[in-house]
Amino acid sequence: MKEAMLYERLDENRVQCRLCGHQCVVAEGQEGICHVRVNRGGKLHTLVYGLAIARQVDPIEKKPLYHFYPGSRSYSVATVGCNFRCRWCQNWHISQMPRDEGRVAGEKVSPESIVAAARRSGCRSISYTYTEPTIYFEYAYETAQLAHREGIANVFVTNGHMGGQMLRTFHPCLDAANVDLKAFREETYRRYIGGKLEVVLESLRTMKQLGVWVEVTTLLVPGVNDDPQELRDLAGFLVSALGPETPWHLSRFFPSYRVASIPPTPVETLERAAQIGGEAGLRYVYLGNVAVQSNTSCHQCGTLLVRRSQMAVLENRIGPGSRCPQCDTPVAGVGMGPDR
Repeated sequence: MKEAMLYERLDENRVQCRLCGHQCVVAEGQEGICHVRVNRGGKLHTLVYGLAIARQVDPIEKKPLYHFYPGSRSYSVATVGCNFRCRWCQNWHISQMPRDEGRVAGEKVSPESIVAAARRSGCRSISYTYTEPTIYFEYAYETAQLAHREGIANVFVTNGHMGGQMLRTFHPCLDAANVDLKAFREETYRRYIGGKLEVVLESLRTMKQLGVWVEVTTLLVPGVNDDPQELRDLAGFLVSALGPETPWHLSRFFPSYRVASIPPTPVETLERAAQIGGEAGLRYVYLGNVAVQSNTSCHQCGTLLVRRSQMAVLENRIGPGSRCPQCDTPVAGVGMGPDR
């Protein structure tokens, strides 16, 4: 075990974790909601430091990040655990292991080893992903600091249920994030997810203010978060709070974990949501988990800029300075053009 960061002692028996939006008060011998931070002897400890449950090289488009060094590779790493309990979790076997099975598993891998492996693999970035990187903050933070010294970028694939202190601490090393904005109704977060929508919205605002490149993903679950008015409200928030240049990834749901009775999302629902996003003013809207190309086009003149097939970049036509070669309009993102 390793003593955790970002907590305070309340008295001789209780500590308060300041890491995520839950702000858990943890008594002696007890764990927080994530089940991977425990109070031992009046000190908060992390149970997952240095224990990687998954490591592999992915295309950055898998995160999904379409406007952050497109076509590059990202070294992906995760531990078990999560501060949410989404009923449709796609990675429930590792994210919910501490909660459902009462155990923590993983291979001992040091931050130095992760950075070395990323460098050997020719990865432009390291992604903290698959589960919720906030709950393995200390592991990710130490790795991210080492990565930045090596010129390797850092990416969070996150549910956004973070504490402001955590973001302010991490952000000098955090280059990009894909945030799962799972719904735009507090009741949905309470009933299906186990968190608070407003915490996620505040994290998104904070990331934008701190200069982190942000893309947003919404998994459309039939009958849960696919109401057109809710989608209009969500798209409107993205435009007003994060800017019209914010990419929005609309992902198709397939039955998983505790909601096997809900059918897959109709493709027509995703197409309707994409239309809503465009009408709200979003310049880059993409469909995921469907057999369609998710190309990037210039929002000004419509010129095809990046041609993709699934998660592979087949062609990148963006010009120097990340500008459209046809009309010279800037293309939002990081490392988009040939001079990256």
